[in-house]
Amino acid sequence: MRSKSQSPINLKLILIGFFLVFLLFLVLRSTFSTSPQQNQSLDHSSAVSNSLSSEDQPKSSSSVACPTHTCNKIAPSLANALVHYVTSNVTPQQTSKEISVSLRVLEKKSPCNFLVFGLGHDSLMWTALNNGGRTVFLEEDKSWIEQIQSQLPSLESHHVIYDTRITQADELMEIGMSNEDCKKVTDPRMSKCQLALKGLPQQVLDTDWDMIMVDAPTGWHDGAPGRMSAIYTAGLIARNKKDGGTNVFVHDVDRVVEDQFSKAFLCEGYLVEQQGRIRHFNIPSHRARLGRPFCP
Repeated sequence: MRSKSQSPINLKLILIGFFLVFLLFLVLRSTFSTSPQQNQSLDHSSAVSNSLSSEDQPKSSSSVACPTHTCNKIAPSLANALVHYVTSNVTPQQTSKEISVSLRVLEKKSPCNFLVFGLGHDSLMWTALNNGGRTVFLEEDKSWIEQIQSQLPSLESHHVIYDTRITQADELMEIGMSNEDCKKVTDPRMSKCQLALKGLPQQVLDTDWDMIMVDAPTGWHDGAPGRMSAIYTAGLIARNKKDGGTNVFVHDVDRVVEDQFSKAFLCEGYLVEQQGRIRHFNIPSHRARLGRPFCP
């Protein structure tokens, strides 16, 4: 998730423009919106105004959908994101087209529960786009968590330990495809599949997630843990949801592991779209309908 090089400046301008447009929308909505109760009060006042004297005329209601001082304020998550990206020399690693894939879902789902594998320069953006919801980040590098938290203390992040290496990818793929335990939908802590991440925080596993983004752990060199377990576990969490579907996104699908493991364990039958290096799956709850096959 962390960018190894500075992203193009036009992406930064796009993000800044998005937040400014969103702020303008909030201001205009608070200016022109009127609650149903207020409309009824105004209509009633007009109907009886001719029959009442100026002394008996009821005072017009001053109530609005929300207090003016609240409506006119930008949400803290949006304000923090705007200031951060305006003053920062780093921008999100995903391209604007790739970001738009998850943004379209967030526009429909937020505020929602959004789980992100990876903590990076785009984390504040995801939190802002899910304004009012819960966005949680899982990161492999403890020192990186401390660095980000010192700069952005409002972000919720947890340290995760991975015990795999990229060089094990072929072996783990064979295990995942041949071992029946890997096709069973259960809590990752109870799974007997070698691919399942069993050390995730309880508050993560006890939450029904509406969206999951897999953009970590590191997977670009042989000594890296790779995203084999992250992708498999994301699918397991989605299937284990009590009810409804979970939108799962995998970034860097131009790489072998992300490509093969997302197709195998998130299932091509659940694939919604691919834009650039990001893939979007919608995985239904398997708890809500027992007997559903692992892949359609």
